[in-house]
Amino acid sequence: MTQDRQAVLYGLGAVALWSTVATAFKLALTWMSPLELMWLAALVSWVLMGGILWHQGHFPLALRSGWRTAAWAGLMNPVAYYLALFAAYDCLPGQEAMALNYTWALAMGLLAVPILKQRLTRMDIVSGFIAYAGVWVIATRGSVFNIAFADLLGVLFALASTILWALYWLLNARDQRLPLVGQWQNFSVGLPVLTLLLLLGPGLQWHGWPALGAGVYVGLFEMGIAFILWQTAVHKVSRTAKVSNLIFLSPPVSLLLLFAIVGEPILPSTLFGLVLILTGLGLQQRQ
Repeated sequence: MTQDRQAVLYGLGAVALWSTVATAFKLALTWMSPLELMWLAALVSWVLMGGILWHQGHFPLALRSGWRTAAWAGLMNPVAYYLALFAAYDCLPGQEAMALNYTWALAMGLLAVPILKQRLTRMDIVSGFIAYAGVWVIATRGSVFNIAFADLLGVLFALASTILWALYWLLNARDQRLPLVGQWQNFSVGLPVLTLLLLLGPGLQWHGWPALGAGVYVGLFEMGIAFILWQTAVHKVSRTAKVSNLIFLSPPVSLLLLFAIVGEPILPSTLFGLVLILTGLGLQQRQ
């Protein structure tokens, strides 16, 4: 099997796992608060990544250097990003939060102009306009001429998560740490902060085995295994576009799972808005 075929298989594995997380988020948040889910998932992911680093022999390196970057990066991811993301899923139907979250790539392209001094092209402007028209359709649930949003707070949380995620990757553009080392160090910084917030806030409560299972699933697959599979795919492939385009498979599968498992009816406004968002992303990818 060629390296490119292996990379595509790893990429498909990551996309398959990411397609399930909107459903996992909604199920988990029926039992626990966003902060409780965040803490449990971060703990599981931190243990998983630490175990892999130990197995690979990179644990001494993770303890030795890179903590200056982790000191601020860990506050962005996992703390700020995932708290905003889970709050969005708590406020909005899963299909809307998922669709809005996919605009992070466009946000990164726009923010790269002031941060990395990159040039904004005509296609950037066109793709951004199309995609954010889709955001408007989803946020207003089809009432595009009505300024009264269906859930303004949830929309703001979802858009804030996209900006935080885009900023995180842009500010880490020159990060010299190994990806898994950096992710584990970030979670090592973020987990104590989340623990303090949890103790000062709702506290840790027992919500039953289904809640525990949902939180463990999010930590293992959304934050852990999917990240490792995607990093492996990007590392192995000869041309990044061969795997980056796979991400377009995830939204339709996510919608079907939300409908089949959570019982969310698929809103026409979500479908139309998602088509606009994916069209904008597709134009940006072609560029």
